[in-house]
Amino acid sequence: MALLTPLFAFLYHLPQVYKWLLKPYYVASLFMSIAFLAVRKTPGVCDHLSTQREDGNSCDFDWREVEILMFLSAIVMMKNRRAITVEQHVGNIILFSKVANVILFFRLDIRMGLLYLTLCIVFLMTCKPPLYMGPEYIKYLSDKTIDDELDRDSRVTWIVEFFANWSPECQSFASVYADLSLKYNCSGLKFGKVDIGRYGEISKKYKVSASPLSKQLPSLVLFQGGKEVMRRPQVDKKGRAVSWSFTEENIIREFNLNELYQKSKKISKTRAEKVSPSQFPPLPEEEEPEQPGNDFHLKESESKKDK
Repeated sequence: MALLTPLFAFLYHLPQVYKWLLKPYYVASLFMSIAFLAVRKTPGVCDHLSTQREDGNSCDFDWREVEILMFLSAIVMMKNRRAITVEQHVGNIILFSKVANVILFFRLDIRMGLLYLTLCIVFLMTCKPPLYMGPEYIKYLSDKTIDDELDRDSRVTWIVEFFANWSPECQSFASVYADLSLKYNCSGLKFGKVDIGRYGEISKKYKVSASPLSKQLPSLVLFQGGKEVMRRPQVDKKGRAVSWSFTEENIIREFNLNELYQKSKKISKTRAEKVSPSQFPPLPEEEEPEQPGNDFHLKESESKKDK
């Protein structure tokens, strides 16, 4: 059963996996991930490789190579237990496949190891994972607009994500945050994002570390009345982030999104009720037309007075 669950999950998300794998970043990553397999199994190339197999077959894995691959496969399975999205699952597989390739190439030939490691560094510096471009109800804030938006209306609750484009965790979380904004955004509950990699002063003001070694990215902060109420992940007294899983279920539970959404809808209703017809000036009443009979009696009484 433990093996069937990941298999069914993979088959369920298979169309989405294909969609992502067809992007140039993942196509190049896939070729780099299977580089050692291709070298070891390609006829005419594998014949010239060294091997520790007893039968001398250089076109098949030896026992040490199998051991390395099994060990890194176990690490991938452990990492993917905490993965949230398909992108994170695929990213973990690609990352540890490259690590395995580096180890295997260096073990095979130091020159091939150096060449492959150089390719990985160049790829890391020149190619970035594709950003999420799907639907969302998120307002992107800057150092000049964040304070104004948070203080504009004290009745509005804000959930703001502090992120950096270079962070793989932030890139993987983008689709989850977008889905939450589509489900819970309303006039009294709004979602925002701030790129602290671009606006360094904001990271200092709101105490979110933008260091590549930081565990604070992404950070979700709840603001009510312009003031911070809570954040995830929490930061201890030593400034270290407490490990926290950014799943949709955790965010809904920790931030009480269902309750916040119901309260926010009530706020929008009260706003609509305030703008009611009773606030507008009353329309002038139409004067009743004079009846001919009344005019006759009035003239008759005037004639009697004259007499």
